[in-house]
Amino acid sequence: MEFARQAKGRHNHKSCIAQALASADQVCRSDGARLTDLRRKVLEIVWRGHDAVKAYDILERLGGERRSAKPPTVYRTLRFLLEQGLVHRLESLNAFVGCPTPAGRHESQFLICERCGWVREFHAAKLDQAIARQAKAVGFQVHKKTIEVFGLCTHCQTGRRAT
Repeated sequence: MEFARQAKGRHNHKSCIAQALASADQVCRSDGARLTDLRRKVLEIVWRGHDAVKAYDILERLGGERRSAKPPTVYRTLRFLLEQGLVHRLESLNAFVGCPTPAGRHESQFLICERCGWVREFHAAKLDQAIARQAKAVGFQVHKKTIEVFGLCTHCQTGRRAT
């Protein structure tokens, strides 16, 4: 799923969220899983911005609508979303970000703005191949890899907040 754009190249975030939720419905249907109201709401909270969100921030945002939501409920919901490939966990931030391509299971690399928290997922096949070659050369078995690259987004470099 490509991020939705308006005619002038600006990001259309409402369309972006709608695309993410539609993709989630499709992924869950094809896997025989249920996208319950709570799971849908948590996914929508994760997609509210293109920055990472922590579990307790999700719990706080749910508080106004679902007073009964507790930390274990949020963590179970996030685990489901991870298992379905709908979100990624950013290890260094202990936070979650929506996956723009949930239909195909994959490992990703992430650019993370250390000032505003903006996150962009990308896939670098050559980087994956280099890691696989190095691991094979030393007899190392890779189980999981998440590459997180920190720096400043274009907007923070120029002093403007990303939209």
